[in-house]
Amino acid sequence: MQFRARTALAAALVLGLTGAATAPALAHAPAAQHATGDPAPDGRPNGKALREAIKGLPNADATAALVRVGGSDGTWRGSSGVHDLVTGRKADPHGRFRAGSTTKIVTAAVALQLAAEGKLDLDKPVQHYMPDLFPKQNPKQGPGSGQGPGQGLGQKPKFKPIPVRSLLNYTSGLRSGDGFDDEYAHRYDTLDYRKVVASAISKGPEHDPGDEQHYRNIGYTVLGMLIEKVTGDTYAHQAAQRVFKPLRMRDTYFPGADPRIHGPHNRGYQSMKQPDGSTRLVDVTEWNQSDRFAAGDMISSTADLEVFTQALFGGEVVPRAQLKEMFTLPELAPGVPDAVFGAGLQRMELDDDTVVWLKTGARYGYSNMIASTENGSRSLAYSVNATDAKGTGMNPVAERIALAALSQG
Repeated sequence: MQFRARTALAAALVLGLTGAATAPALAHAPAAQHATGDPAPDGRPNGKALREAIKGLPNADATAALVRVGGSDGTWRGSSGVHDLVTGRKADPHGRFRAGSTTKIVTAAVALQLAAEGKLDLDKPVQHYMPDLFPKQNPKQGPGSGQGPGQGLGQKPKFKPIPVRSLLNYTSGLRSGDGFDDEYAHRYDTLDYRKVVASAISKGPEHDPGDEQHYRNIGYTVLGMLIEKVTGDTYAHQAAQRVFKPLRMRDTYFPGADPRIHGPHNRGYQSMKQPDGSTRLVDVTEWNQSDRFAAGDMISSTADLEVFTQALFGGEVVPRAQLKEMFTLPELAPGVPDAVFGAGLQRMELDDDTVVWLKTGARYGYSNMIASTENGSRSLAYSVNATDAKGTGMNPVAERIALAALSQG
């Protein structure tokens, strides 16, 4: 069980994460360590394992960790590490953080609400709702041998109808859009997400809709634009009115071009290479993430994410008929790897008896996850101030938390 669970978790939590390699040891980290969390009775969340998972922070991998385990099996709360490396004072267990791609589940929930209300048809193509988003095609143009399906040399990229559902389950065929070459150097600059989408569309489709599943931000960026189109309102206001306010998620908001995290929060750090080849930790708490839009611009807290996760899986956010979309893996073209995502959520089988649905999120300095069994018996919301939050490997602190929290035995 433990080996299989560890392998599954490692594969799940690195999905969609790219960036710097794992950080080296902290040379100047404060010696102070703080950990909280009460023991839990047998059969409930494993308090001992969870305390072991987050002890000893700050270390080479993270400066703080905030954990909330809930569900009908019982609850556990814990925090460890420091608010910042300068003062070394205790991490704030109620701290806010950049939720990264966990934003996508909020976006999926809003879209599925609109589908339940008849304002959005998941089977209709995106082109039906936003015809000006894609280049006009000459009907006499035949398929070419260019960079993508139906794209010949000198032709405009040709897209087949892209069902709205394919944006939700990462099968749209849209390529990633262009961003800043040096993200850190431009962390205070604003990159219009519409330009990111335009650059993605200019590259043409990677594959026909529904044929393959590739985890990318672009589909959810377009989905946010689609939400704005059909509601005549901003995406951020729709998310607030439909999700945050009804659930009283008071820590959760979209900062837009504001690089700061307002309210209580722990500082985020990233290990970065220096010109001389060495590495050092850089404070990356302030960062303009507006280009992530509906795919990853949200700020939240573990308390809010726990409330959202339990309400979502309990059928209080999305009607049951539409909620099934989150737990339905699409059938892909023959010969390609099987799908692992439904409408936003990722399926992970820990063992023959334990299946959880989850979503990870990461922005520089912050790594997080929400997860739950489908019946709500066990839920998890954590935030780790990871020094390799955009690394290609799994953060060891996050791995320990997930194993301790989701293991049923």
